Amino acid sequence: MNYIGSKLSLLEFLEDSINKVVDKNCDTFCDLFAGTGIVGRYFKTKGYKIIANDIQYYSYVLNRHYIGNHKELNFVKLTKEIPALKNIDVRNRKNIVCNYLSDLKGVKGFIYKNYCLGGTKDKEESRQYFSDENGMRCDAIRQKIENWKEQNLISDDEYYFLITSLVESIDKYANTASVYGAFLKKLKKSAQNNLILKPAELIINDQIHEVFNEDINKVVGKIAGDILYLDPPYNQRQYATNYHMLETIAKYDNPEIHGKTGLREYQNQKSLYCSRTQVKKAFKDLIMKARARYIFLSYNNEGLMTLGDIKEIMGLRGKYGNFTKEYNRFKADKSDNRNYTANRTVEYLHYVVCE
Repeated sequence: MNYIGSKLSLLEFLEDSINKVVDKNCDTFCDLFAGTGIVGRYFKTKGYKIIANDIQYYSYVLNRHYIGNHKELNFVKLTKEIPALKNIDVRNRKNIVCNYLSDLKGVKGFIYKNYCLGGTKDKEESRQYFSDENGMRCDAIRQKIENWKEQNLISDDEYYFLITSLVESIDKYANTASVYGAFLKKLKKSAQNNLILKPAELIINDQIHEVFNEDINKVVGKIAGDILYLDPPYNQRQYATNYHMLETIAKYDNPEIHGKTGLREYQNQKSLYCSRTQVKKAFKDLIMKARARYIFLSYNNEGLMTLGDIKEIMGLRGKYGNFTKEYNRFKADKSDNRNYTANRTVEYLHYVVCE
């Protein structure tokens, strides 16, 4: 998924830097601004117990699968509806279920009626986030998954795997430049292809992990771990508006929506870390509450907090330091549509060894 602030290209930098600071007795890694879970997933594969959190529900769904799920999924209660599951190796059952869902006939549900041209052409605001066919496919798959859950035909682990697979798959067919703050007037080539449900990767290990869906300043006092990794928003762009479509597909709660882009209500998901006037206070509160031996903060050189702000606040907990790496800027649209000050930014990994 093309995600604002993703650390996919910086994972080795993060690991190398963190390993230079921490001792060898660390076994718990807390990723409390988890986003799509890229960092938590990576350190999960390194054998850590992961504690993940994010205030966005679609993010919780992704992390509930990628972090929370750590054993094979059986889908044993679906064998009557999907006979092909019988006598199939457990490792292949995920594919069988996803293929079954991909072949469902589309229905005119909430996504089609509110975010596709066919469903909105006669409304006050017409929208085209997805092709009509993919909107109906998405509705059919999402309704079937919920139906299975309500009938107790799938476990919680299987449910979050399937929702994750849908959220990640439908994103590849979205008729947007990148995020969901706007849609394109004409269907781009990738949006014209028919949605195929691709099974999400399953990371198997022996650890039991924890995943939360709360405000970080509230959850940080509930958990403890060796390494606390923080990757807050850097600027005033709210994730709730940029990814509202994924939130609605994940929840499928038929929300009241408004405006040209069909935004759902998001007041309770606004981040203080996107507020120039409130970010320092929120960050200080977070750092002082944190129960960890080591705290790391990813933040670039164009963030709302200055280098001095961060050093001052993190230094309250112990010995402060930082690592830096230059990398390419995330661009949600083409350069000629927005005046970027630079094509590259400097990523800081701040750290404090807590006393």
